[in-house]
Amino acid sequence: MQPAMNTYFISDLHLDASRPEATRAFLGFLEALPQDTDALYILGDLFESWIGDDDDAELPAQVAQALRATADRGIALHFMHGNRDFALGADYASRCGMAIIEDPGVIDLYGDRTLLMHGDTLCTDDHAYQAFRTQVRDPAWLAHMLAQPLAVRRAFAEQARAGSREHTAISAETIMDVNEAAVAEAFRQHDVDLLVHGHTHRPAVHRDQVDGRDCTRIVLGDWYDQGIVLRADHDGRLRLARLDEIREA
Repeated sequence: MQPAMNTYFISDLHLDASRPEATRAFLGFLEALPQDTDALYILGDLFESWIGDDDDAELPAQVAQALRATADRGIALHFMHGNRDFALGADYASRCGMAIIEDPGVIDLYGDRTLLMHGDTLCTDDHAYQAFRTQVRDPAWLAHMLAQPLAVRRAFAEQARAGSREHTAISAETIMDVNEAAVAEAFRQHDVDLLVHGHTHRPAVHRDQVDGRDCTRIVLGDWYDQGIVLRADHDGRLRLARLDEIREA
């Protein structure tokens, strides 16, 4: 009999010192991962903001310790940058025992080619955000920002969060969601039938047809009210559920 194997996907935890309940939920989730877990994929926005691997705050150290303990159990950890923690670097990833993966990236999920994305690049109708994303992902801009004192970076992060809240409040919901043409192009470009992403905070399983091909898009949810987790097993079963439901299963 083939041993049971599981892989988990999460995103948009937005961990922050002001929301200790989310941190507790995440640390509890890591501790409760079954021993037969193969891998955990964190598809962006693990943190509400990231000001650099040299951040001396308590939260990054606490999370790194918990992730390292998980990796030491033999569970492979993979991290993809989100729009809030795009500056997370190799030093912090090494402390956590996790590998940074590209966005987009294709993995072999128990025999199924699966496309992983944070999801923000699919929101092509949000022109203001896409312009901001291009700016902050520029290597020269990022290097300049990370060279600033911690206090300056903390102030910038707070300003960026405030700007994001304002932008979300005044933007139409359709603009904040994915563009269907961009989704279809992602399926075509990467030659896959399964796409998993986060970012929109709208957990759902979408069944689509792309060029006559049956495709599935699974959207992960945020961890503001209740953590959302996708579990995949070696038999090809996929379950998107709340954290407490996953623990009870």
